[in-house]
Amino acid sequence: MTLDQAWYARDTRDWTCEAPDGAAAAFHRGLPGYAPTPLVEAPVLASELGVGRLFVKDEAARFDLRAFKYLGASWAGFRVVAARTGYTGPATLDGLRSHLASAPSGAVSGPGAVSGPGAVGPGRFGALTLISATDGNHGRAVARTARLLGLPARVYVPKGVPDVVIDRINAEGARLTVVDADYDGAVMAARADADGAGGMLIQDTAWDGYEQVPSWIVAGYETLFAEIDAQLAAAGAAGFGGAGAGLMSVPVGVGSLAQAAVAHYRRPGLPRPDRPLLLSVEPDTAACVLRSLADGAPASVPTAATVMNGLNCGTPSSIAWPYLRDGLDAAIAVTDADAQDAVAALSSAGVSAGPSGAAGLAGLRAALTGAGAAARRRALGLALGLGLDAGNGAVVVCLSTEGPLAAG
Repeated sequence: MTLDQAWYARDTRDWTCEAPDGAAAAFHRGLPGYAPTPLVEAPVLASELGVGRLFVKDEAARFDLRAFKYLGASWAGFRVVAARTGYTGPATLDGLRSHLASAPSGAVSGPGAVSGPGAVGPGRFGALTLISATDGNHGRAVARTARLLGLPARVYVPKGVPDVVIDRINAEGARLTVVDADYDGAVMAARADADGAGGMLIQDTAWDGYEQVPSWIVAGYETLFAEIDAQLAAAGAAGFGGAGAGLMSVPVGVGSLAQAAVAHYRRPGLPRPDRPLLLSVEPDTAACVLRSLADGAPASVPTAATVMNGLNCGTPSSIAWPYLRDGLDAAIAVTDADAQDAVAALSSAGVSAGPSGAAGLAGLRAALTGAGAAARRRALGLALGLGLDAGNGAVVVCLSTEGPLAAG
């Protein structure tokens, strides 16, 4: 293990965990507009990083929400509402919506109510409402899920969230409240609201006593990694080239996406050469996972404004932590300038990303190039100086988790 202020590394590839639940994949295939997002090969960036092949998973193309979060929010929203209302039919939003609409009609009253044709009234289920806190894309995804089910949504955001994020959530019909606090404070506000009648909290972080819904969100992200496996195979890089030197870079907020990555690539029965090293990337102003790995226990850190607003989280998810503690191979913190430079670099490779999405590439650059890179590369087990066509060159996957903020 190595550790300094912004870097942590070891090798966890001999550790295994319970295999992830793949049930969400069929559900996602039934959603309007579903298609696997592109896995874009970026040879110029691979050359810059000194690796064999670099692929970028472009989540800006995920539905029309331009971020991976809908995979988790839609599956968890479906599971929560189905459980609350006793729905046992096909695992589709249309089936669940029909079930809700079959109740005696009535108008949902109060702020955030959904009205108009197809809106679901309280009926025998009561006035159900999806509630969440967010610093960006998760809240929009929850609001979209609610809208497709004909239900109202209430979303809480911390101060400093960009106006474009607020506008996108409002456009989904949610009632939005800006909380004079950081992300953790917004979560507390959402928790308090969800204690009311009909409130259903759809939160992508966990704490003691609130684990089931976040676990469904993580299960929803399994679809993304299954897509990557199929796409790597199609590109002749199945099993990360079989070289035992693969690497995946994952942007981290509370750690739910990284938990899904660990669950997928540390599942029993997966040969060791097919297990990439997993690198988490955080803003240097909100590096709660890096701090927790250094401490050996979950830690909360103070946060500050960052262009990586989707990663501006001060406390790891309680259910993610055991996976991150035992299954992450490395963690690194990057600056706002690093993220902005990575946005431009991804654009040159044909990938549109926002700063949070580009953090994955920023982390790879920070880990594999510049001062001290030789030691970091040795810690990651990557050979130096491999050409792009080298048969044993390292295969690296970078998750670009969101599109640019300026896009519609």
